[in-house]
Amino acid sequence: MPPGLSRPPAAFYFDLASPEAYLAAEQVLHTLPGPAEWRGVLGSGLAGAAIPRADEEFRAAIARRAGKLELQPLRWPDPFPFDSRLAMLVATYARSIGRAVPFAQAAFRQAYAGGRSLAEEDSVLIAAAACEMHPAAVLRATAMRSVAEALEEATAAAAADGVRALPAVRVGELVFHGERSLGEAARAMREAAR
Repeated sequence: MPPGLSRPPAAFYFDLASPEAYLAAEQVLHTLPGPAEWRGVLGSGLAGAAIPRADEEFRAAIARRAGKLELQPLRWPDPFPFDSRLAMLVATYARSIGRAVPFAQAAFRQAYAGGRSLAEEDSVLIAAAACEMHPAAVLRATAMRSVAEALEEATAAAAADGVRALPAVRVGELVFHGERSLGEAARAMREAAR
């Protein structure tokens, strides 16, 4: 693990470019029986992570799953997939100031409920404003080398922890991949608490 990154007992790993991570993010707080630190990472930096598919079959499957979860109807950002680096830099900054969860939720909703590409600065700033992050501070943070290094370190730490694809939840040494594995992660957390 890179220096300076402590390892919480449980962590939720996501990339804002992933619609599956959006589905997981909408469930993780009420599915897991205890806290999990939200860690934004670049999916492109993980060995097994795939670029989100853009075909109609994939979109229909994600839309059906969102419907089963009773989420807002999906509105796909244009373009999709989009480059999430800017948004993930802001997610990294948000984590450093204690706003990882509200920023990630606002950004996911901008992308997949609002249909706005998070490659666009305005979309990211709207999500940041929703959780009381000042636009000037956000833009300054995205230009800071320390924020970029923290994102790279978080991605490397996720890979070292065994994260191969996103979304993922790590409980102790166990890693659960995919939105549908949240139930298994919850059981592992309950067992670890005994």
